Amino acid sequence: MSRQKFVDRERELAFLEERYSSGDAELLIIYGRRRIGKTELLLRFARDKEHVYFLASEKPYRDNLRELQRMMGKSLGDKLFSRIEFGDIDELLIEFSKRVNGRRVVLIIDEFPYLIERYKPVLSLIQRAWDMELSKSDLMLILCGSSVSSMETEALGYKSPLYGRRTGQWRVDELPFWSLREFFPDYSAEDLVKVYGVLGGIPAYLIRFDPEKSFDENVIERVLSKGAFLYEEAEILLKEEVREPANYFAILQAVAGGRSRFGEIVNATGLDKSLVSKYLNVLEKLGMVEREVPVTASRKEALKRGRYSITDNYLAFWFRYVFPNRSYLEAGMGREVWERSRGDFNEYMGAVFERLLRKPEVFTRLTGFGFTKIGRWWHKGEEIDLVALNENERKVLFVEVKWKELREREAMGILKDLKRKAELIGLDDWGKHYWLVAKKVEGKETLRKEGWLVWDLGDFEAL
Repeated sequence: MSRQKFVDRERELAFLEERYSSGDAELLIIYGRRRIGKTELLLRFARDKEHVYFLASEKPYRDNLRELQRMMGKSLGDKLFSRIEFGDIDELLIEFSKRVNGRRVVLIIDEFPYLIERYKPVLSLIQRAWDMELSKSDLMLILCGSSVSSMETEALGYKSPLYGRRTGQWRVDELPFWSLREFFPDYSAEDLVKVYGVLGGIPAYLIRFDPEKSFDENVIERVLSKGAFLYEEAEILLKEEVREPANYFAILQAVAGGRSRFGEIVNATGLDKSLVSKYLNVLEKLGMVEREVPVTASRKEALKRGRYSITDNYLAFWFRYVFPNRSYLEAGMGREVWERSRGDFNEYMGAVFERLLRKPEVFTRLTGFGFTKIGRWWHKGEEIDLVALNENERKVLFVEVKWKELREREAMGILKDLKRKAELIGLDDWGKHYWLVAKKVEGKETLRKEGWLVWDLGDFEAL
């Protein structure tokens, strides 16, 4: 099987094709975290179209500009184009737009944040080119970047010179869970969920695992081994996105270790409250951490009752099993670390399984239940893993998630306790349903006949 895979980007391609066919000039902002597959997406989109693809780098701004000019000249079939003296990128873009002479050309500037870092006025210069010429042309200009913070602030932010000029934007997210089957066709549903728990839906990470090897061997060789791509990727990712990475490392390690409340994170890191608040806010914006409140909480309650978790599975795994064990891993003891971590990994997977089921595309596919809100619920020591509310039809589905094998009697006890906890929420005149999802449930057909909703990984295999 080829390790270079292009999987499940139909919505993204449809969006780009729609903008391409609009008949108008387009200025699109495409962004998303490193390794998410943005470049492959754009190249796949542009492969049958006249296009220029330019990858900016960390070299000086003028060197980048000369390289862009050279690429444009090559596209135009004009060797002399690269010798023209342009004052700056605005003049270059305007002249290129005129030279393509009404043809629909896609111009992709990848890793755009590198240009911003080297020369902040580049944003205003592109605005000028857009206002003067490009907006009246047939050009499709795509600015793409991996630095989520930079793209959201500098390219999409209200104060950005490009604000009001862009004609569309798309944040490229992880592949959906169901796509993992294409990477690992022979893995069981349990192993697929475990792979998801370690790598998430990041294409560049998924291709690092060998589908011919077991899940455990892949973790040991591809994550817990010094020199492996995934061994240091988390550090590289964070250092590219944030300043003062040491403080972010401390916070992420605390959250990965189960400190979910703000006060717990402050105590674990020893950092000032204001700094922890600031760093958590940045991590939320980057999509690495989320602050969750009880799904039924009022706005006032939401201010006080938040819990934090790492939403990026690779980072969650790395900060739980790689970062705290670096001394052992540096000494080549990856197998020993993994053997010692097995019990804790089951606990870790409980949270992963819960987050997976909360994803709309997974939840809806499994249950067919339409909802307007979904999330966890907790109050005074009582917790329900998932509560899905359909506020329009006044229906609610309560869900208990267990990453373990359950006997029929255990499953019945969990369902009855779920029903008890559900009464604490209220919603007295709503239609109520109760669902148990586990790794394996013995006697699930018997429970279903009694009116309970019961699923296990065997049902995942059938989907």
